[in-house]
Amino acid sequence: MSGWAIDLGTTNTGVARWHGETDRPRLLELPSICRKPGREEPLEAPRMVPSATHVMKGDDFWTRVGRWGLFQRNVFWGKQAAIGREALALNEGWRSPGFAPSFKGALGRAPHQTLARVRQETYSARDVARMFMRELFRIVAESTGERIRDLVITTPVESYDAYRAELVAIGKKLGVQRLRFIDEPVAAAIGYGLGVGAGRRVLVVDYGGGTLDLAVVELTARDMAAGSCHVLAKEGRPIGGNRVDAWLVEAFAAAMEVPVPEPDHGGEGELWYGLMLDEARRVKEAVYFQKSATFALTPPDDLPSVRARMQGRRRYLDVTREQVVAVLEQRAMYAMLGDCVDGIERQLEKAGLGLSGVDEVLMVGGSTLLPGVYGVFEERFGRDRVRAWQPFEAVVYGACAFSADHFGQSDFIVHDYAFVTYDPRTHEKQYTTIIPRGTRFPSAPDLWRRQLVPTCALGEPERIFKLVVCEIGGGGGDERRFTWDAAGNLRKLGGEGDVGEQVVVPLNEANPALGHLEPPHEPGDTRPRLEIAFGVNADRWLIATVKDLKTRKVLMNAEPVARLL
Repeated sequence: MSGWAIDLGTTNTGVARWHGETDRPRLLELPSICRKPGREEPLEAPRMVPSATHVMKGDDFWTRVGRWGLFQRNVFWGKQAAIGREALALNEGWRSPGFAPSFKGALGRAPHQTLARVRQETYSARDVARMFMRELFRIVAESTGERIRDLVITTPVESYDAYRAELVAIGKKLGVQRLRFIDEPVAAAIGYGLGVGAGRRVLVVDYGGGTLDLAVVELTARDMAAGSCHVLAKEGRPIGGNRVDAWLVEAFAAAMEVPVPEPDHGGEGELWYGLMLDEARRVKEAVYFQKSATFALTPPDDLPSVRARMQGRRRYLDVTREQVVAVLEQRAMYAMLGDCVDGIERQLEKAGLGLSGVDEVLMVGGSTLLPGVYGVFEERFGRDRVRAWQPFEAVVYGACAFSADHFGQSDFIVHDYAFVTYDPRTHEKQYTTIIPRGTRFPSAPDLWRRQLVPTCALGEPERIFKLVVCEIGGGGGDERRFTWDAAGNLRKLGGEGDVGEQVVVPLNEANPALGHLEPPHEPGDTRPRLEIAFGVNADRWLIATVKDLKTRKVLMNAEPVARLL
């Protein structure tokens, strides 16, 4: 039960291993090839490996011997390629012909397609994928002292058999003795903590660097144990974060009155366009969390013609989050998302279902963090159905749990839930936790029980007993998570630089009434008037039981108040 898993992504790859002491998956941090947090990485994904490869000729003796089949299956001699962050660093300036920014899309579709060239020798998608995996295995072995022999790899739902066959062949060459696959929607469901006891219909929204893919899948305990699922509806578009970066370059350059070079004409123009894309990507990710960021065009010294053309031109542009949203609206990105959901709805209706038949919405891929994307799905499905807090890690976490044969026996509540009261002297809000995160459900109906005194706001008799229930996302810990506040803004919790900030979102503010008091509760009466108990039922609803101690009436009896995550 080794628990090794790899999620091969178009833009990022994750490697996870089951951690026996904590009984949970953990992303492996490989400092030499993983992304580096800091100014250039606002998302702080330090444990993700860019799916980039820089092919090396490797004419030395050990590299040539290391390519022989017998040795390749048992030892890692020599170095055939630079991968991940190292590959990106080698191509920050002029991009080498031996550089392949990705290989996943071509591997299943056209494995013989040339992706890299070194001198007179060409390298296909199959070659690049093998080199990437080989170097990844080598660095894992150096970091952990263990060679990967038992592995689970995630695959797109309904991926071509050829894609899996290519990975099987690569695994055999690298000495993998047991290779299993898991559909990405199944892995996402396990990674987001969905139990395997009951069947579920799950919409997985995979919005990454290359494409947008939506799939409604039906999950059963038997299918999840096999790592597969049944597809009920699918929609997609060939648009991802890379296309968004190009849109932003065009919009920012137009605002600065700077010409955009042709990206495919080679030479300095191609390099300059790549640098503009990188800067647009940085600004895009910065405004996920900040109100604004500065788009800076600073041609390097080795681009003299570009520097000459930029003389006297504007080089800086302050960009707000609202301006990025405006560009996405102009390019009809939000309309595209709506069209995809509409297409899913039509397909489900043909099957006698509808969007109401979708139990959960799982968000994976970095582009799900774009401003406004979460809001599209929150509006259509409700906050209580959308799981979006770990778009980078959910799939590989689930694959790792699958590899180690560790499935959650029951679901648990992810956030803290509390009700709001006010300090009688300072009138500041106070939060009393009633359902702590990690609570397994269904729980006892009186998991939390107390006697309360109505507040009698403004000194008036209280006729309606009200409690506002809030979802509280807390910081702390080294695991970074994402959440959205009441205004729909993305917030980052945990990880690098976390200060323990809490994000509070009211859930029932529009209808906080939990019972009518007859006779009203008088101001100045400090005796407990109500006994209230909270629990969570099997459908993840917060249920309340409220008893009027004065009249002995039951105002609510295990009635739903708000649905929890």
